[in-house]
Amino acid sequence: MDLILIAVISLGAIGLIAAIILYVASKKFAVYEDPRIAQVAEVLPQANCGGCGYPGCSGFADACVKAGSLEGKFCPVGGQPVMTQVAEILGLDAGTAEPMVAVVRCNGSCEHRPRVTKYDGAVSCAIVAATYGGETGCSYGCLGCGDCVAACQFDAIHMNPETGLPEVDEEKCTACGACVKACPKSIIELRAKGKKSRRVFVSCVNKDKGAVTRKACEVGCIGCGKCVKTCPFEAISLENNLAYIDFNKCKLCRKCVEVCPQHTILEVNFPPRKVEAPKTETTSKADEINVAPAVTEVAKEVNETPQAEA
Repeated sequence: MDLILIAVISLGAIGLIAAIILYVASKKFAVYEDPRIAQVAEVLPQANCGGCGYPGCSGFADACVKAGSLEGKFCPVGGQPVMTQVAEILGLDAGTAEPMVAVVRCNGSCEHRPRVTKYDGAVSCAIVAATYGGETGCSYGCLGCGDCVAACQFDAIHMNPETGLPEVDEEKCTACGACVKACPKSIIELRAKGKKSRRVFVSCVNKDKGAVTRKACEVGCIGCGKCVKTCPFEAISLENNLAYIDFNKCKLCRKCVEVCPQHTILEVNFPPRKVEAPKTETTSKADEINVAPAVTEVAKEVNETPQAEA
């Protein structure tokens, strides 16, 4: 009986000592967390898409609180309304960020980019890119397996069965960047949505020389540089046989679209261009024929009219 009592007392003492040690350790090594982090995380959409550049919404909330400024921080899913709420919680200026949208920089449809081989394997762009250049002569273009579609959490991108290319739904796209990361060919880019959702961009990423590009795709950039010379705002650069339009400098004048011989530069959501009527001469031959008899009749009436006596 004494042994049992001693054992119980010993275990109780050990438990008490352990509890005291844990209590002291919890106080000594306690990590303070600003309660505003939880408040900010609560107003975030909890999509955990990583589009803000941080590992999930909790990481973004922590960064906003600790930084003391919202400059350069933006939640693409929640948009400006959510950032305004975050600013109110933290007592900071929300600022404004230009809305972005995913853009597919490849126009090499089945019609423009003929197939030269046939792929029979796992339907994955990542696997195809790791094994060979794709079914067409262009090793830079879209592989058409839809990894970007699978990566999108917002059902904002789909494959067009006729063109074999992905298409972005602007109304659903949150610019989270998941499709950008999923594309092994880097043909998807986040660009400024633009005023009235109007954009001008080079729909090609092929860096081959002009002759090689033209052979592989009818609408590929051949690096001729005509767009660079035409742009009055120095918004277009040419590097590695490929033109690129800086959306921060572009004023949407569309002069580059008109001079591109390959029709590689696309204009999105613009009204139809006005067709200029052919210039005509001030007085046509038909008008001269109609006017001549009238002049003759007037002259005849003047001659027949008796002149007043002097």
